[in-house]
Amino acid sequence: MSDIKLAARLANLFRGFMSLWITDVEKQHPEIAYQNRIDAMMSQHSRLKDVTAAVIRRRETIDANLNKAQRELTQVAADLEAALATNQDELAMILIQKKEALEASIQALSADLAEAQKDADEAKASLNSMKAEIQKLNAERDAMLAKFQSAQARIQIQDQLEGLSIDAEVRALDNVREHINNTVARAKLGDELKESDLDTQLAKLRQTSGSINARAKLDQLKQARAGNSQASSNKTL
Repeated sequence: MSDIKLAARLANLFRGFMSLWITDVEKQHPEIAYQNRIDAMMSQHSRLKDVTAAVIRRRETIDANLNKAQRELTQVAADLEAALATNQDELAMILIQKKEALEASIQALSADLAEAQKDADEAKASLNSMKAEIQKLNAERDAMLAKFQSAQARIQIQDQLEGLSIDAEVRALDNVREHINNTVARAKLGDELKESDLDTQLAKLRQTSGSINARAKLDQLKQARAGNSQASSNKTL
């Protein structure tokens, strides 16, 4: 018994999962749900057409039997008049019984025909109503799918616009600016490291020493030149 209950629970669970899966698929593809419903209604419409046709055939059969009975009644009535006119009493009695049977049959057939006509009218009305529902559902499907596709297109456009938003461009530009500033800072760091380098400092010192020596030699040359000029002036005097 427990195994049977477990199997039933598993079956219910499986049907539940399948129902959820189908629901998700139908949400993503609503045209499937609409088409399934339209197909089901078309199938019902086809079966209803068969039923309506059967009802109409029954009405036509009853109508044909009624017309036949009415024709027979007319003939029997004429035969009865002839039998009465010729004093054929036994034949007249038979015709009277037949006439009464035909009248009862005609009364029953008339009631059946009225009922069959009512059934045929109701069946045709149901058929036309279902046809109108199918047309309405087709129109609803087209309108709803158009709305769904339009909404999907709008969402795609919004996603694209968000991907190309100004904020994204500003963030990209900020990243470029930061990279440029970092590159400039690295270049400055190289210069600063170079200035603090010992070889660089020695080179600057040597350059300064050379300038001092050159200045001392220049002063000596100027002094020598001045001394020569003085000596020449004394000789002239």
